[in-house]
Amino acid sequence: MTPPPQTPDRSRHRRPGRTATTATASAALIAVLAVAGLTGCSSSGSAASAAGDSSTAKSPFDLSTKNLKDRPHIEPVPEAVAALKESGFTPVQPGKLTVALGAYVPPTSFLAEDDNRTFVGSDPDIANLIADGLGLKFAPENVAWADWPLGIESGKYDLGVTNITVTEERKDLFDFATYRQDVVAFEVKKGSKITKISKAADVSGLKIVVGSGTNQEKILLNWFAENKKAGLPPGEPVYYEDQAAAGLALSSGRVDAILGPNAAASFRAATTGRSTVVGTLNGGYPATAEIGATTKKGNGLAKPVQIVLNRLIKDGEYDAVLKRWATEAEAIPESRINPPGLPRP
Repeated sequence: MTPPPQTPDRSRHRRPGRTATTATASAALIAVLAVAGLTGCSSSGSAASAAGDSSTAKSPFDLSTKNLKDRPHIEPVPEAVAALKESGFTPVQPGKLTVALGAYVPPTSFLAEDDNRTFVGSDPDIANLIADGLGLKFAPENVAWADWPLGIESGKYDLGVTNITVTEERKDLFDFATYRQDVVAFEVKKGSKITKISKAADVSGLKIVVGSGTNQEKILLNWFAENKKAGLPPGEPVYYEDQAAAGLALSSGRVDAILGPNAAASFRAATTGRSTVVGTLNGGYPATAEIGATTKKGNGLAKPVQIVLNRLIKDGEYDAVLKRWATEAEAIPESRINPPGLPRP
């Protein structure tokens, strides 16, 4: 999701919002996923309701339970299994890895369009591979964003793989093994004269939709201030609470761009053909932020998970997952345990 800070403390670049079922018309397809990437992930609903009417464009993604046939799998990683045994970690359910996931919007984590139980997306794919590598059975749990911290801390869930950004504050209570960069993207209407946004001057004079209280808003407002100081037209932030309205504003030309999570923007571009990503930034800009598989601090699970993730990166399954969800821009060269996180508020 990178939509949205999904965090109540606003340290993420997404936050929970309305469900994507507020838009049902096919003309609103780009709108629904657009603002989901700005202001919040849907905590319920299926991929179908998140994506709108699939007749708008032929999707290169299978959003049904059939997608699981192509989900990558691996054999247990001996080093990870040994590290897990040595750590003394005990799974919540014997023989299983209980993973907190969120049912948000494609492509990060969502429920299959043909049922309301099966998780599909890049995070479930990664979580399933982690379980495989540890020699455990994947046991996903649908968890609201606000509930994962207490669930992990209390031992209800072994691991959280729900687009959680590493922050210094969270490291007080949790351990992280990173698996993606936190990336935000500038998205424009297909055919726009805007072909690249990479610095403050590129947004001069533009109207850009952004989520209030998010990290991307902070980036954008700082760029506008920089333009004003340089004697350039600063640009204008535009805020929408209604998901359909923001996307339609982009498609109709009332705004020039949307700044939100890269995963959702790339997915929209691939599935609708109506938009284009013209620039990406780390979500912690100018600092670097990473997304991590999250577990209770000191329980010993982070190291075995890191071993599996680095094996996936080395052997290619990691790239395969990112490619099949059009999120290659979020790749990391290696998994790290508790890297520097976003600063405390």
